[in-house]
Amino acid sequence: MRRDGADACPVVDKAVPCDAMTAPTSSPHPSAPRIAVIGAGIVGSCIALMLRKRGATVTLIDREGPATGCSYGNSGAISVSSIAPLAMPGVLASVPKMLADPDSPLRLPLSYLPAAMPWLARFVLSATPERVERAAAALTALHAGAVDKHKALAHEIGVPELFIRRGHLHLYPSAAALQADSAAWQLRQRFGFRFDKLDRAGIDALEPGVAARYHAAIYLADHGTILNPARYTRAVADAFVSRGGQLVRDDIQRMTAGAGGWTLHGVNGTHAADHVVVAAGAWSRQLLDPLGVRLQLESQRGYHVQFTGTRDVVSRTVVLTDHKIFVTPMEEGLRVGGTVEIAGLKRPPDPRRAAILEGIARQTFRGLEHSAATTWMGHRPCMPDSVPVVGQADGHQGLWLAVGHGHLGLTDSIPTAERIADALLAQ
Repeated sequence: MRRDGADACPVVDKAVPCDAMTAPTSSPHPSAPRIAVIGAGIVGSCIALMLRKRGATVTLIDREGPATGCSYGNSGAISVSSIAPLAMPGVLASVPKMLADPDSPLRLPLSYLPAAMPWLARFVLSATPERVERAAAALTALHAGAVDKHKALAHEIGVPELFIRRGHLHLYPSAAALQADSAAWQLRQRFGFRFDKLDRAGIDALEPGVAARYHAAIYLADHGTILNPARYTRAVADAFVSRGGQLVRDDIQRMTAGAGGWTLHGVNGTHAADHVVVAAGAWSRQLLDPLGVRLQLESQRGYHVQFTGTRDVVSRTVVLTDHKIFVTPMEEGLRVGGTVEIAGLKRPPDPRRAAILEGIARQTFRGLEHSAATTWMGHRPCMPDSVPVVGQADGHQGLWLAVGHGHLGLTDSIPTAERIADALLAQ
């Protein structure tokens, strides 16, 4: 799979700020706790910045640098109404299609089934009405205020042009298809989300370039979009460094606890900390399993196709609900992302998944006929009930978790950072 080039400021192996970053504006207090954050995606970068702003001594560690995983290739949606978990009532009936149909939006290759069984069993068990309601309540609480918080952060770190608030438009082929999805929208209504139902005329008024096959829609006017998630994440990391944080490139292999706190053992050396926050996405289990912290975490592999120079095909986030695809105007073109593939961390990307996205996009939107496309695949960390784990690990003093955000890592990055900072610094 190709990936678009990134202009990230390089992260050095020692804790030295990038040349392009400004000098630190403040110094850590001598008595401030030493905190290591593992993972410089949007979640880890926001946590590091939040802790540093509150006076902690913080080292942000990543094996490749900021925004090299899902924070590079996600769809940029700030989707606070996404409270319906992946496992909804009746999901068991979809498992045979997941296994048999290589084109299914939710795909589990048969050969990966044995490895996925512990996660899949909990996934199916989480689809009861009671558990769905609990998951929706937890996600609603975590999402609260996320759109406004991202708007404020984008201004604070000097990239206000990356934030837009034009709403999200969910498209359906027919009124009957919308009715079939009514349980998810009723769930949102119960938790206070407001939206408008549109007919074809309403779709044309917002997005006239959409194919004629879509005749019904839901419009959530208050939702937001980040127009370049990678640049946004790097700007967060830059702001962290400019405030005196340390950004280190290292591949942490294991962690050990002792009387003096935690020691992180990396390829390039060791790092000492009083507290450790694990925000390593789908790779978090490699650090947590040896400590006896058992999370049923799986990679929800997602793909995107980006069409160069065609950003204005849509003016906001558009969701093709029949294909579970998000379409977003990006700084450098139109991004079409989606599909859920449960196939682990080691398998190479499946070109078929990206080709499906490209074909659907070309059939749905005018103006893509002569546009070149690049493709990407990333590992979204997913819990069976779609609810991330945020807080201190049971039985492990000084070990904090910010793991399992699925496709909502961007949405929940700032709220997660606030929760971690509030709890950790209160100790």
